[in-house]
Amino acid sequence: MTTLFDKIKEVTELSATSGFEAPVRDYLRKNITPLVDEVQTDGLGGIFGIKHSQAENAPKVLVAAHMDEVGFMIKEIKADGTFRVVELGGWNPLVVSSQRFTLHTRDGRVYPVISGSVPPHFLRASGGASSLPSVSDIVFDAGFANQEEANAYGVFPGDVIIPESETILTANQKNVISKAWDNRYGVLMIRELLENVKNQELNNTLIAGANVQEEVGLRGAHVSTTKFDPEVFFAVDCSPAGDIYGNQGKVGDGTLIRFFDPGHIMLPNMKDFLLTTAEEAGIKYQYYCAAGGTDAGAAHLQNAGVPSTTIGVCARYIHSHQTLYAMDDFLEAQAFLQAIVKKLDRSTVDLIKNY
Repeated sequence: MTTLFDKIKEVTELSATSGFEAPVRDYLRKNITPLVDEVQTDGLGGIFGIKHSQAENAPKVLVAAHMDEVGFMIKEIKADGTFRVVELGGWNPLVVSSQRFTLHTRDGRVYPVISGSVPPHFLRASGGASSLPSVSDIVFDAGFANQEEANAYGVFPGDVIIPESETILTANQKNVISKAWDNRYGVLMIRELLENVKNQELNNTLIAGANVQEEVGLRGAHVSTTKFDPEVFFAVDCSPAGDIYGNQGKVGDGTLIRFFDPGHIMLPNMKDFLLTTAEEAGIKYQYYCAAGGTDAGAAHLQNAGVPSTTIGVCARYIHSHQTLYAMDDFLEAQAFLQAIVKKLDRSTVDLIKNY
């Protein structure tokens, strides 16, 4: 029997950054095609399974993860064979140096690459005080002798560099340490949701899948929400845990009621629906005021306006090689998402949209 950890390990060890999501798209296509009536892609590469409803006037419900993890793109190959990069997604420069990555070329070749450490004496500002490096200053090194050798191996500007990290369990077997839980959490949530409802008649047309390019500005959500024109939208995404800093978001305390972020305010009727559903289903949840955004921030502004929210969990040290998170939080979020999807009939959606 495949355990939850096995599923997490499989999906988090895939390498896919913004604009280069094909490995995760292939994973989803393989796993969701047997579970739905049809699979569609949007014009940027988002992939969604559609489960049609027999109910009269069934509302369309869009549930979306995102496939991309943070990474880098080669901006320039120097004469000495090293690379300079641009960020794909948000990176703290302090976690970039002295790490192992994989370099993916245009023709599909994969090479090891490391980020160089910056010697302390290179970190002196003009006044002699220490300064932080910027990502543009960090050297990426694949061991090529010069630019010509890099080119001979098929490496050119525009190729991508993605974190390399093994997914492991903590000693207590409760938590996982890996890269890319933002947002392979959501990808696995979609797979598990569709597996659970495959033989059930829903009172909504369920469109469930994953967007592209979330980490570089919620781009895929604009496209998929326009294409499918849902009445409600649920992002499925991972947020940074603040527990070790004395802030909201505690690993192991369940799914998040993410009532605010800088790009999205949860509407009162949606909040009432979520809290009522969580209480009825016995879901363990925690309130969360976010500092970053999710695809809900883009989706809710499309078409004539789409009531949206995020069904999420929190994890420590996201956007790095080593993120720590609780498997029980995934199970709570999955139970919550299933309860939500099974409850969304015409009258419930009308109630959410009743202003």
